[in-house]
Amino acid sequence: MYQPPHFNETRLEVLHALIRAHPLGLLISNGLDGPVADPIPFLLDAGTDTHGKLRAHLAKANPHWRLIADNPSARVLVVFQGSDAYVTPSWYETKRETGKVVPTWNYATVQVRGTAKVLADNAWLARQITDLTGKQEDGREHSWAVTDAPPEFIQAQIKGIIGLEITIEDITGKWKVSQNRPVADREGVASGLDHETSPYSPDMATLVRRYGGLD
Repeated sequence: MYQPPHFNETRLEVLHALIRAHPLGLLISNGLDGPVADPIPFLLDAGTDTHGKLRAHLAKANPHWRLIADNPSARVLVVFQGSDAYVTPSWYETKRETGKVVPTWNYATVQVRGTAKVLADNAWLARQITDLTGKQEDGREHSWAVTDAPPEFIQAQIKGIIGLEITIEDITGKWKVSQNRPVADREGVASGLDHETSPYSPDMATLVRRYGGLD
């Protein structure tokens, strides 16, 4: 990932926070005919190893896991995409001053690299689906738990999945949120995003203010 220094985010707690907030990661492996990619929801175990571990599961019918099982030393890449937003030059004060501006796109993203292993243990898989469901159902008025379904139904479902655990060996974050623009331009972007209709715009406006020193 191209990484200009002013966009580089290295704080582990910030990188982990994005993964928790946007857990649907794009799992990428090397296949026989080129890269193979699948979007998969992940759980982060932050207290393990130096950078933590990722846990997930795939359908057994998905051939992606066999690539990993057949190449246990091969590294995988997982991309987590946070908030993003189009930035129009119309928000820049520089547009009014010189006209020398172009559009861009703001975003926050995390890339994880590590070694993955496949797990077929039923107890591990039961904990995985329970933890993943609990994480997503937490705070809902009418939350659903794995135990709400008949045990024999859940056991049948577990037979159709395979576990995946990735030891994070490298984690990189890029927060491209207008911090390279003059202060007046940053203010214009934050204000413009406040009035956008995109559901991610308020989040991006907050990032522009935080990383741009406008808070």
